Amino acid sequence: MAPSIVIMNQTQTQLQELVALIQRLRAPDGCPWDRKQTRQDIGKYLLDECYEVMDALAEDDPAHIQEELGDLLFQILFIAEISAEAGEFSLSDVMQGIREKMIRRHPHVFGDVKVESVQDVKDNWQEIKKKERGGQAPGENPFGGIPRSVPALKRAHKISSAASRLGFDWPDANAVLDKLKEELVELEEARKQGNEFQIEEEMGDLFFTLVNLGRFLNVDAEKAAAGAADKFVRRWSYMTQRLAALGRSPSEATQAELDSIWNEAKQKGI
Repeated sequence: MAPSIVIMNQTQTQLQELVALIQRLRAPDGCPWDRKQTRQDIGKYLLDECYEVMDALAEDDPAHIQEELGDLLFQILFIAEISAEAGEFSLSDVMQGIREKMIRRHPHVFGDVKVESVQDVKDNWQEIKKKERGGQAPGENPFGGIPRSVPALKRAHKISSAASRLGFDWPDANAVLDKLKEELVELEEARKQGNEFQIEEEMGDLFFTLVNLGRFLNVDAEKAAAGAADKFVRRWSYMTQRLAALGRSPSEATQAELDSIWNEAKQKGI
């Protein structure tokens, strides 16, 4: 038997065994917790597992990636099993549907469409998606395909990118910077008035404008914000270690001492 066939058979067997395990957990004499779960319940864990996969990918640790992909796969199969129990669709339907979609969306691989660049592939992908949904009627929401559950900064980027493709955009990064200054003034006015609702609204406008500035500068706002948070944690760790060597904690240090050590970490490139 050819190695590729052996691997395929092993994968099929393991997939069937994993589905059977979920069915056992959901059986009348199975696990009370697993039997109680709904698709919405598992959906919450699904998002958590996606984030853990992203962390593992960032670490580039194969063993950790394998583990987290397993956790994610389990949640996906669990949702499919709940749907199969309800007689709505099966795992087979899911796999057939995604296979057909991928073939349909890669006409340059499975058809006779010619592409010259990665951008051509992306453009074709969007056009095919539009056709699958029956085209976009006049006045139809161009942002309807952007999930509300994605992280806010990423959603803002997707929405502004979609608007840009429709011709609604700033001319350049300088124009976005001018808008950013305008939003800062409006935020300061809201702060002076002490209107909490308006402050939140102006903060939102500020974040949205920053996302667009990042788009013009080819900076992913979500990635940049994550990097800033990681940097803060590294510098905090350095600061607490320096203070611990002196037998003190951050709460026992003066603001001047904290600032001094923080700037020390900054100068060291931490």
